[in-house]
Amino acid sequence: MSKLEHLNSWHSDWSQLKAVVYGLGVTGFSVADTLAELGATVLVISDKAERNSLDVLDVLGVSHLVGFPKNDIEKAFREFQADVVITSPGIKPDSELLIFATNSNIPIWTDIDLAWRVRDKSGKSSQWVCITGTNGKTTVTQLVEQMLLSAGIKAVSCGNIGVPILDVVRDPAEFEVLVVELSSFQLHYLNEIKPLVSAVLNIADDHLDWHGSFDSYASTKGKIYNNTSVCCVYNVADALTSELMHNAVNCEEAQAVGFTVNTPAPNEIGWVEDLLVDRAFIDDPSVAEELATLDDLKHLALVSPHLMSNIAAASAISRAVGVQPAEIAQALRGFQLDAHRIELVLEKDGVQWVDDSKATNPHAAAAALATFDSVIWVVGGLLKGVDVSPLVQRYAKKIKAAIVIGLDRAPVLAALMNYAADSEVIEIDVPSELVMNEVVLRAKAIAVSGDTVLLAPAAASMDQFNNYADRGQAFVQAITKEVM
Repeated sequence: MSKLEHLNSWHSDWSQLKAVVYGLGVTGFSVADTLAELGATVLVISDKAERNSLDVLDVLGVSHLVGFPKNDIEKAFREFQADVVITSPGIKPDSELLIFATNSNIPIWTDIDLAWRVRDKSGKSSQWVCITGTNGKTTVTQLVEQMLLSAGIKAVSCGNIGVPILDVVRDPAEFEVLVVELSSFQLHYLNEIKPLVSAVLNIADDHLDWHGSFDSYASTKGKIYNNTSVCCVYNVADALTSELMHNAVNCEEAQAVGFTVNTPAPNEIGWVEDLLVDRAFIDDPSVAEELATLDDLKHLALVSPHLMSNIAAASAISRAVGVQPAEIAQALRGFQLDAHRIELVLEKDGVQWVDDSKATNPHAAAAALATFDSVIWVVGGLLKGVDVSPLVQRYAKKIKAAIVIGLDRAPVLAALMNYAADSEVIEIDVPSELVMNEVVLRAKAIAVSGDTVLLAPAAASMDQFNNYADRGQAFVQAITKEVM
Protein backbone atom coordinates (compact mmCIF):
# COMPACT_ATOMS: atom_id res chain seq x y z
CA MET A 1 0.00 0.00 0.00
CA SER A 2 1.39 3.40 -0.97
CA LYS A 3 2.05 6.15 1.53
CA LEU A 4 -0.87 8.18 0.12
CA GLU A 5 -3.44 5.41 0.59
CA HIS A 6 -2.94 5.61 4.35
CA LEU A 7 -3.65 9.34 4.31
CA ASN A 8 -7.46 9.27 4.23
CA SER A 9 -8.29 11.28 7.33
CA TRP A 10 -7.30 14.48 9.09
CA HIS A 11 -6.24 12.21 11.92
CA SER A 12 -3.86 10.11 9.78
CA ASP A 13 -0.12 10.52 10.30
CA TRP A 14 0.86 13.11 7.68
CA SER A 15 4.28 13.77 9.17
CA GLN A 16 6.10 11.51 6.72
CA LEU A 17 4.54 13.10 3.63
CA LYS A 18 6.66 15.29 1.36
CA ALA A 19 4.44 17.53 -0.79
CA VAL A 20 5.19 20.10 -3.45
CA VAL A 21 2.59 22.86 -3.65
CA TYR A 22 2.63 24.33 -7.16
CA GLY A 23 1.24 27.86 -7.33
CA LEU A 24 0.72 30.31 -4.49
CA GLY A 25 -2.51 32.13 -5.11
CA VAL A 26 -5.42 31.89 -2.67
CA THR A 27 -5.81 28.16 -3.34
CA GLY A 28 -2.12 27.32 -3.16
CA PHE A 29 -1.70 29.20 0.10
CA SER A 30 -4.62 27.33 1.69
CA VAL A 31 -3.01 24.03 0.65
CA ALA A 32 0.39 24.96 2.06
CA ASP A 33 -1.16 26.23 5.29
CA THR A 34 -3.21 23.04 5.70
CA LEU A 35 -0.28 20.73 5.03
CA ALA A 36 1.84 22.64 7.53
CA GLU A 37 -0.89 22.20 10.13
CA LEU A 38 -1.02 18.48 9.34
CA GLY A 39 2.73 18.23 9.92
CA ALA A 40 3.79 17.39 6.37
CA THR A 41 7.07 18.58 4.83
CA VAL A 42 6.20 21.17 2.18
CA LEU A 43 7.98 22.89 -0.68
CA VAL A 44 6.07 25.69 -2.42
CA ILE A 45 6.99 26.47 -6.03
CA SER A 46 5.43 29.45 -7.79
CA ASP A 47 6.16 31.98 -10.50
CA LYS A 48 4.96 34.80 -8.26
CA ALA A 49 3.44 35.42 -4.84
CA GLU A 50 2.24 38.14 -2.51
CA ARG A 51 4.88 39.22 0.02
CA ASN A 52 2.54 38.69 2.98
CA SER A 53 1.90 35.08 1.88
CA LEU A 54 5.63 34.40 1.86
CA ASP A 55 5.99 36.02 5.27
CA VAL A 56 3.37 33.65 6.69
CA LEU A 57 5.05 30.64 5.08
CA ASP A 58 8.29 31.70 6.73
CA VAL A 59 6.57 31.78 10.10
CA LEU A 60 5.11 28.32 9.41
CA GLY A 61 8.53 26.99 8.42
CA VAL A 62 7.43 26.17 4.87
CA SER A 63 10.16 26.30 2.22
CA HIS A 64 9.39 28.19 -0.98
CA LEU A 65 10.91 28.93 -4.36
CA VAL A 66 9.21 31.89 -6.02
CA GLY A 67 10.35 33.37 -9.31
CA PHE A 68 13.45 31.21 -9.52
CA PRO A 69 15.00 30.20 -12.88
CA LYS A 70 13.59 27.02 -14.41
CA ASN A 71 16.81 25.03 -13.95
CA ASP A 72 16.96 25.87 -10.23
CA ILE A 73 13.36 24.81 -9.76
CA GLU A 74 13.84 21.52 -11.59
CA LYS A 75 16.94 20.75 -9.49
CA ALA A 76 15.15 21.58 -6.23
CA PHE A 77 12.13 19.52 -7.28
CA ARG A 78 14.25 16.45 -8.01
CA GLU A 79 16.20 16.78 -4.77
CA PHE A 80 13.04 17.20 -2.69
CA GLN A 81 11.73 13.77 -3.77
CA ALA A 82 8.05 14.61 -3.41
CA ASP A 83 5.41 11.99 -2.67
CA VAL A 84 2.70 14.18 -4.24
CA VAL A 85 2.32 17.44 -6.15
CA ILE A 86 -0.69 19.58 -5.28
CA THR A 87 -1.20 22.02 -8.10
CA SER A 88 -3.28 25.15 -8.38
CA PRO A 89 -6.03 24.15 -10.83
CA GLY A 90 -5.42 26.94 -13.33
CA ILE A 91 -1.93 25.62 -14.16
CA LYS A 92 -2.05 23.78 -17.48
CA PRO A 93 -1.20 20.07 -17.53
CA ASP A 94 1.50 20.71 -20.14
CA SER A 95 3.51 22.63 -17.55
CA GLU A 96 7.04 21.21 -17.49
CA LEU A 97 6.93 20.56 -13.77
CA LEU A 98 3.65 18.64 -14.02
CA ILE A 99 4.95 16.65 -17.00
CA PHE A 100 8.04 15.77 -14.99
CA ALA A 101 5.84 14.68 -12.06
CA THR A 102 3.71 12.51 -14.34
CA ASN A 103 6.75 10.91 -15.96
CA SER A 104 8.14 10.24 -12.50
CA ASN A 105 4.88 8.60 -11.37
CA ILE A 106 4.32 11.26 -8.74
CA PRO A 107 0.56 11.70 -8.13
CA ILE A 108 -0.97 15.10 -8.87
CA TRP A 109 -3.73 16.46 -6.66
CA THR A 110 -5.59 19.72 -6.23
CA ASP A 111 -6.95 21.23 -3.03
CA ILE A 112 -10.18 19.31 -3.68
CA ASP A 113 -8.40 15.96 -3.35
CA LEU A 114 -6.73 17.01 -0.11
CA ALA A 115 -9.99 18.42 1.28
CA TRP A 116 -11.81 15.15 0.59
CA ARG A 117 -9.23 13.22 2.57
CA VAL A 118 -9.26 15.56 5.58
CA ARG A 119 -12.97 16.47 5.64
CA ASP A 120 -13.37 14.69 9.01
CA LYS A 121 -11.31 17.16 11.02
CA SER A 122 -14.17 17.76 13.45
CA GLY A 123 -14.63 14.01 13.91
CA LYS A 124 -17.56 13.58 11.52
CA SER A 125 -17.12 13.77 7.76
CA SER A 126 -19.12 16.41 5.92
CA GLN A 127 -21.35 15.42 3.01
CA TRP A 128 -20.50 16.96 -0.36
CA VAL A 129 -22.83 18.30 -3.02
CA CYS A 130 -20.83 18.96 -6.20
CA ILE A 131 -21.87 21.28 -9.03
CA THR A 132 -20.33 22.09 -12.39
CA GLY A 133 -21.34 23.38 -15.83
CA THR A 134 -20.24 25.87 -18.42
CA ASN A 135 -22.58 28.52 -17.03
CA GLY A 136 -24.74 29.12 -13.98
CA LYS A 137 -22.71 27.05 -11.53
CA THR A 138 -22.00 29.91 -9.12
CA THR A 139 -25.65 30.97 -9.01
CA VAL A 140 -26.82 27.38 -8.51
CA THR A 141 -24.21 26.81 -5.81
CA GLN A 142 -25.38 29.91 -3.97
CA LEU A 143 -29.02 28.91 -4.36
CA VAL A 144 -28.38 25.45 -2.97
CA GLU A 145 -26.51 26.90 -0.02
CA GLN A 146 -29.45 29.24 0.68
CA MET A 147 -31.98 26.41 0.38
CA LEU A 148 -30.05 24.13 2.73
CA LEU A 149 -29.64 26.93 5.25
CA SER A 150 -33.36 27.63 5.13
CA ALA A 151 -33.90 23.96 6.05
CA GLY A 152 -31.66 24.32 9.08
CA ILE A 153 -28.78 22.38 7.55
CA LYS A 154 -25.31 23.74 8.38
CA ALA A 155 -24.09 24.27 4.82
CA VAL A 156 -21.53 26.45 3.08
CA SER A 157 -20.55 27.09 -0.54
CA CYS A 158 -16.90 26.65 -1.45
CA GLY A 159 -14.49 25.28 -4.05
CA ASN A 160 -14.37 27.45 -7.16
CA ILE A 161 -16.44 30.06 -5.34
CA GLY A 162 -15.61 32.26 -2.38
CA VAL A 163 -13.66 30.70 0.49
CA PRO A 164 -11.10 27.98 -0.37
CA ILE A 165 -12.45 24.55 0.47
CA LEU A 166 -9.61 23.75 2.88
CA ASP A 167 -10.38 26.87 4.91
CA VAL A 168 -13.96 25.59 5.19
CA VAL A 169 -12.81 22.12 6.25
CA ARG A 170 -10.70 23.68 9.02
CA ASP A 171 -13.45 26.05 10.14
CA PRO A 172 -14.59 25.28 13.71
CA ALA A 173 -18.20 25.77 12.57
CA GLU A 174 -18.19 22.09 11.51
CA PHE A 175 -20.42 22.23 8.45
CA GLU A 176 -22.70 19.29 7.69
CA VAL A 177 -22.81 19.83 3.92
CA LEU A 178 -20.28 21.44 1.63
CA VAL A 179 -21.80 22.82 -1.59
CA VAL A 180 -18.77 22.54 -3.85
CA GLU A 181 -18.55 24.41 -7.13
CA LEU A 182 -16.02 22.69 -9.38
CA SER A 183 -14.39 24.19 -12.46
CA SER A 184 -13.22 22.15 -15.42
CA PHE A 185 -9.64 22.84 -14.31
CA GLN A 186 -10.28 21.30 -10.88
CA LEU A 187 -12.10 18.35 -12.43
CA HIS A 188 -9.26 17.70 -14.87
CA TYR A 189 -6.90 16.86 -12.01
CA LEU A 190 -9.53 15.36 -9.69
CA ASN A 191 -8.95 11.85 -8.39
CA GLU A 192 -11.65 10.08 -6.37
CA ILE A 193 -14.33 11.77 -4.31
CA LYS A 194 -17.80 10.43 -3.45
CA PRO A 195 -20.47 13.15 -3.62
CA LEU A 196 -23.88 12.80 -2.06
CA VAL A 197 -25.35 14.69 -5.04
CA SER A 198 -23.70 15.84 -8.26
CA ALA A 199 -24.86 18.02 -11.14
CA VAL A 200 -23.71 19.10 -14.60
CA LEU A 201 -25.82 22.12 -15.49
CA ASN A 202 -24.88 22.48 -19.17
CA ILE A 203 -21.99 21.96 -21.57
CA ALA A 204 -20.90 24.42 -24.26
CA ASP A 205 -17.65 25.57 -25.83
CA ASP A 206 -15.38 27.16 -23.24
CA HIS A 207 -11.71 26.98 -22.22
CA LEU A 208 -10.91 25.05 -25.40
CA ASP A 209 -7.49 26.69 -25.40
CA TRP A 210 -6.83 24.99 -22.03
CA HIS A 211 -8.44 21.58 -22.62
CA GLY A 212 -7.47 21.20 -26.27
CA SER A 213 -10.84 20.03 -27.59
CA PHE A 214 -14.54 20.14 -26.81
CA ASP A 215 -14.65 16.38 -26.20
CA SER A 216 -11.88 16.65 -23.63
CA TYR A 217 -13.62 19.56 -21.93
CA ALA A 218 -16.97 17.74 -21.81
CA SER A 219 -15.57 14.43 -20.51
CA THR A 220 -13.71 16.37 -17.82
CA LYS A 221 -16.97 17.94 -16.67
CA GLY A 222 -18.60 14.52 -16.60
CA LYS A 223 -16.14 13.24 -13.97
CA ILE A 224 -18.26 14.98 -11.35
CA TYR A 225 -20.89 12.22 -11.57
CA ASN A 226 -18.44 9.43 -10.67
CA ASN A 227 -19.16 7.70 -7.33
CA THR A 228 -22.29 9.75 -6.59
CA SER A 229 -24.35 7.97 -3.95
CA VAL A 230 -27.81 9.60 -3.79
CA CYS A 231 -28.68 11.71 -6.86
CA CYS A 232 -27.25 12.75 -10.24
CA VAL A 233 -28.87 15.92 -11.60
CA TYR A 234 -28.84 16.68 -15.33
CA ASN A 235 -30.28 19.26 -17.74
CA VAL A 236 -33.25 18.00 -19.77
CA ALA A 237 -32.52 20.60 -22.46
CA ASP A 238 -28.87 19.52 -22.81
CA ALA A 239 -28.64 15.89 -23.90
CA LEU A 240 -24.90 15.82 -23.32
CA THR A 241 -25.37 16.22 -19.57
CA SER A 242 -27.54 13.09 -19.55
CA GLU A 243 -24.98 11.25 -21.69
CA LEU A 244 -22.19 12.19 -19.31
CA MET A 245 -24.27 10.95 -16.40
CA HIS A 246 -24.93 7.59 -18.06
CA ASN A 247 -21.21 7.19 -18.85
CA ALA A 248 -20.17 7.85 -15.24
CA VAL A 249 -18.79 5.08 -13.05
CA ASN A 250 -20.09 3.73 -9.76
CA CYS A 251 -23.28 5.80 -9.59
CA GLU A 252 -25.79 3.11 -10.55
CA GLU A 253 -27.63 3.39 -7.24
CA ALA A 254 -28.08 7.16 -7.51
CA GLN A 255 -31.42 8.59 -8.64
CA ALA A 256 -31.27 10.42 -11.99
CA VAL A 257 -33.24 13.67 -11.85
CA GLY A 258 -33.65 16.18 -14.66
CA PHE A 259 -34.39 19.88 -14.44
CA THR A 260 -36.16 22.00 -17.04
CA VAL A 261 -37.78 25.39 -17.63
CA ASN A 262 -40.72 23.52 -19.18
CA THR A 263 -43.36 21.17 -17.81
CA PRO A 264 -41.50 18.37 -16.08
CA ALA A 265 -41.92 14.68 -16.84
CA PRO A 266 -41.66 12.07 -14.07
CA ASN A 267 -38.28 12.26 -12.29
CA GLU A 268 -37.93 15.90 -13.25
CA ILE A 269 -38.34 19.32 -11.64
CA GLY A 270 -39.54 22.20 -13.81
CA TRP A 271 -41.94 25.02 -14.44
CA VAL A 272 -45.64 24.95 -15.27
CA GLU A 273 -46.39 28.56 -16.23
CA ASP A 274 -45.49 30.49 -13.04
CA LEU A 275 -45.22 27.44 -10.76
CA LEU A 276 -42.04 25.53 -9.92
CA VAL A 277 -43.07 21.90 -9.44
CA ASP A 278 -41.50 18.61 -8.40
CA ARG A 279 -42.20 15.25 -10.06
CA ALA A 280 -39.05 13.56 -8.81
CA PHE A 281 -39.08 13.46 -5.02
CA ILE A 282 -42.73 12.58 -4.43
CA ASP A 283 -44.54 9.30 -3.84
CA ASP A 284 -46.82 9.59 -6.88
CA PRO A 285 -44.98 10.94 -9.95
CA SER A 286 -48.26 11.20 -11.85
CA VAL A 287 -48.91 14.38 -9.90
CA ALA A 288 -46.70 17.38 -9.20
CA GLU A 289 -45.90 19.11 -5.93
CA GLU A 290 -45.58 22.89 -5.90
CA LEU A 291 -42.23 24.14 -4.67
CA ALA A 292 -42.43 27.89 -5.36
CA THR A 293 -43.91 30.48 -7.68
CA LEU A 294 -42.61 33.38 -9.73
CA ASP A 295 -44.17 35.61 -7.09
CA ASP A 296 -41.42 34.39 -4.74
CA LEU A 297 -38.98 36.17 -7.09
CA LYS A 298 -40.82 39.48 -7.37
CA HIS A 299 -38.01 41.26 -5.50
CA LEU A 300 -35.66 40.61 -8.45
CA ALA A 301 -35.63 43.19 -11.25
CA LEU A 302 -35.25 40.59 -14.02
CA VAL A 303 -36.19 36.90 -14.02
CA SER A 304 -34.68 35.36 -17.14
CA PRO A 305 -35.26 31.83 -18.48
CA HIS A 306 -31.63 31.16 -17.51
CA LEU A 307 -32.39 32.04 -13.89
CA MET A 308 -35.51 29.87 -13.94
CA SER A 309 -33.38 26.97 -15.18
CA ASN A 310 -30.85 27.57 -12.40
CA ILE A 311 -33.61 27.63 -9.81
CA ALA A 312 -34.99 24.31 -11.07
CA ALA A 313 -31.50 22.78 -10.91
CA ALA A 314 -30.86 24.07 -7.39
CA SER A 315 -34.25 22.80 -6.26
CA ALA A 316 -33.51 19.32 -7.62
CA ILE A 317 -30.17 19.23 -5.78
CA SER A 318 -31.71 20.53 -2.56
CA ARG A 319 -34.66 18.14 -2.65
CA ALA A 320 -32.17 15.28 -3.00
CA VAL A 321 -30.58 16.41 0.26
CA GLY A 322 -33.99 16.53 1.96
CA VAL A 323 -35.10 20.16 1.73
CA GLN A 324 -38.88 20.59 1.90
CA PRO A 325 -41.02 22.69 -0.53
CA ALA A 326 -41.77 25.50 1.92
CA GLU A 327 -38.05 25.84 2.66
CA ILE A 328 -37.26 26.21 -1.04
CA ALA A 329 -39.84 28.98 -1.43
CA GLN A 330 -38.48 30.70 1.68
CA ALA A 331 -34.95 30.60 0.29
CA LEU A 332 -36.03 32.08 -3.05
CA ARG A 333 -37.81 34.96 -1.35
CA GLY A 334 -34.55 36.01 0.29
CA PHE A 335 -32.18 35.27 -2.58
CA GLN A 336 -30.15 37.97 -4.33
CA LEU A 337 -28.14 37.42 -7.47
CA ASP A 338 -24.51 38.46 -7.51
CA ALA A 339 -23.70 41.59 -9.49
CA HIS A 340 -22.97 41.41 -13.22
CA ARG A 341 -25.39 38.53 -13.90
CA ILE A 342 -28.15 39.81 -16.22
CA GLU A 343 -28.46 42.72 -13.81
CA LEU A 344 -30.75 45.63 -14.65
CA VAL A 345 -28.64 48.71 -14.01
CA LEU A 346 -31.09 51.36 -15.23
CA GLU A 347 -34.35 51.73 -17.09
CA LYS A 348 -34.83 55.21 -18.51
CA ASP A 349 -36.95 56.53 -21.37
CA GLY A 350 -38.01 52.96 -22.18
CA VAL A 351 -34.41 51.75 -22.59
CA GLN A 352 -33.03 49.00 -20.35
CA TRP A 353 -29.32 48.99 -19.52
CA VAL A 354 -28.28 45.48 -18.48
CA ASP A 355 -24.94 44.29 -17.09
CA ASP A 356 -24.15 40.64 -17.80
CA SER A 357 -20.37 40.97 -17.71
CA LYS A 358 -20.24 37.47 -16.17
CA ALA A 359 -21.14 36.16 -19.66
CA THR A 360 -17.55 35.25 -20.47
CA ASN A 361 -18.41 32.72 -23.19
CA PRO A 362 -21.01 32.43 -25.98
CA HIS A 363 -23.23 30.01 -24.06
CA ALA A 364 -23.61 32.50 -21.22
CA ALA A 365 -24.21 35.38 -23.63
CA ALA A 366 -26.94 33.33 -25.30
CA ALA A 367 -28.89 33.20 -22.05
CA ALA A 368 -28.91 37.01 -21.95
CA LEU A 369 -29.66 37.53 -25.65
CA ALA A 370 -32.59 35.12 -25.39
CA THR A 371 -34.14 37.29 -22.67
CA PHE A 372 -34.60 40.49 -24.70
CA ASP A 373 -36.15 41.40 -28.05
CA SER A 374 -34.21 44.37 -29.43
CA VAL A 375 -30.60 44.42 -28.30
CA ILE A 376 -27.72 46.84 -28.59
CA TRP A 377 -25.10 44.24 -27.81
CA VAL A 378 -21.74 45.05 -26.21
CA VAL A 379 -19.55 42.11 -27.21
CA GLY A 380 -15.89 41.10 -27.32
CA GLY A 381 -12.73 40.49 -25.30
CA LEU A 382 -10.66 37.31 -25.14
CA LEU A 383 -12.49 34.48 -26.92
CA LYS A 384 -10.41 31.62 -25.41
CA GLY A 385 -10.39 29.68 -28.68
CA VAL A 386 -14.20 29.65 -28.98
CA ASP A 387 -16.09 30.44 -32.20
CA VAL A 388 -18.68 33.17 -31.68
CA SER A 389 -20.31 32.69 -35.12
CA PRO A 390 -23.09 30.25 -34.06
CA LEU A 391 -24.18 32.69 -31.35
CA VAL A 392 -24.38 35.60 -33.80
CA GLN A 393 -26.24 33.49 -36.34
CA ARG A 394 -28.77 32.28 -33.77
CA TYR A 395 -29.65 35.72 -32.41
CA ALA A 396 -29.06 37.92 -35.46
CA LYS A 397 -32.68 39.04 -35.62
CA LYS A 398 -32.51 40.39 -32.07
CA ILE A 399 -29.28 42.33 -32.60
CA LYS A 400 -30.23 45.87 -33.55
CA ALA A 401 -26.61 46.93 -33.17
CA ALA A 402 -23.35 45.44 -31.93
CA ILE A 403 -20.70 47.48 -30.16
CA VAL A 404 -17.49 45.47 -30.45
CA ILE A 405 -14.73 45.82 -27.84
CA GLY A 406 -11.66 43.87 -26.82
CA LEU A 407 -8.56 42.27 -28.24
CA ASP A 408 -10.19 39.55 -30.34
CA ARG A 409 -12.36 41.91 -32.39
CA ALA A 410 -11.62 40.44 -35.81
CA PRO A 411 -13.51 37.13 -35.35
CA VAL A 412 -16.47 38.98 -33.84
CA LEU A 413 -16.59 41.49 -36.68
CA ALA A 414 -16.37 38.68 -39.24
CA ALA A 415 -19.22 36.79 -37.58
CA LEU A 416 -21.40 39.92 -37.57
CA MET A 417 -20.63 40.58 -41.23
CA ASN A 418 -21.50 36.99 -42.20
CA TYR A 419 -24.60 36.41 -40.08
CA ALA A 420 -25.98 39.78 -38.93
CA ALA A 421 -25.49 41.98 -41.97
CA ASP A 422 -28.56 44.05 -41.13
CA SER A 423 -27.23 44.97 -37.69
CA GLU A 424 -25.34 48.21 -37.17
CA VAL A 425 -21.76 47.48 -36.10
CA ILE A 426 -19.67 49.89 -34.02
CA GLU A 427 -16.04 49.07 -33.32
CA ILE A 428 -14.47 50.60 -30.22
CA ASP A 429 -10.72 51.16 -30.45
CA VAL A 430 -9.71 53.43 -27.61
CA PRO A 431 -7.45 53.01 -24.54
CA SER A 432 -8.81 50.55 -21.99
CA GLU A 433 -9.68 53.20 -19.42
CA LEU A 434 -11.97 54.92 -21.95
CA VAL A 435 -13.68 51.85 -23.39
CA MET A 436 -16.88 51.81 -21.37
CA ASN A 437 -17.49 55.57 -21.54
CA GLU A 438 -17.25 55.31 -25.33
CA VAL A 439 -19.51 52.24 -25.35
CA VAL A 440 -22.21 53.98 -23.34
CA LEU A 441 -22.06 57.18 -25.38
CA ARG A 442 -22.36 55.27 -28.66
CA ALA A 443 -25.20 53.14 -27.30
CA LYS A 444 -27.05 56.15 -25.93
CA ALA A 445 -26.92 57.79 -29.36
CA ILE A 446 -28.82 54.95 -31.06
CA ALA A 447 -31.03 53.51 -28.29
CA VAL A 448 -34.79 54.12 -28.43
CA SER A 449 -37.69 52.97 -26.28
CA GLY A 450 -37.95 49.18 -26.34
CA ASP A 451 -34.21 48.61 -26.76
CA THR A 452 -31.94 46.87 -24.28
CA VAL A 453 -28.30 47.90 -24.10
CA LEU A 454 -26.74 44.59 -23.08
CA LEU A 455 -23.19 44.01 -21.88
CA ALA A 456 -22.86 40.27 -22.50
CA PRO A 457 -19.39 40.06 -24.03
CA ALA A 458 -19.19 36.29 -24.73
CA ALA A 459 -15.50 36.62 -23.91
CA ALA A 460 -13.08 36.94 -21.03
CA SER A 461 -12.10 40.39 -19.82
CA MET A 462 -8.39 40.34 -18.99
CA ASP A 463 -7.33 42.05 -22.22
CA GLN A 464 -8.77 45.39 -21.06
CA PHE A 465 -9.94 44.86 -17.46
CA ASN A 466 -8.79 43.12 -14.30
CA ASN A 467 -11.67 40.64 -14.44
CA TYR A 468 -15.35 40.42 -15.41
CA ALA A 469 -16.39 42.33 -12.28
CA ASP A 470 -14.07 45.22 -13.14
CA ARG A 471 -15.52 45.26 -16.66
CA GLY A 472 -19.08 45.29 -15.35
CA GLN A 473 -18.34 48.01 -12.81
CA ALA A 474 -16.80 50.18 -15.53
CA PHE A 475 -20.01 49.76 -17.54
CA VAL A 476 -22.16 50.70 -14.53
CA GLN A 477 -20.02 53.74 -13.76
CA ALA A 478 -20.25 54.92 -17.36
CA ILE A 479 -24.03 54.57 -17.29
CA THR A 480 -24.16 56.56 -14.06
CA LYS A 481 -22.04 59.29 -15.60
CA GLU A 482 -23.54 59.49 -19.09
CA VAL A 483 -27.17 58.33 -18.83
CA MET A 484 -28.63 58.88 -15.37
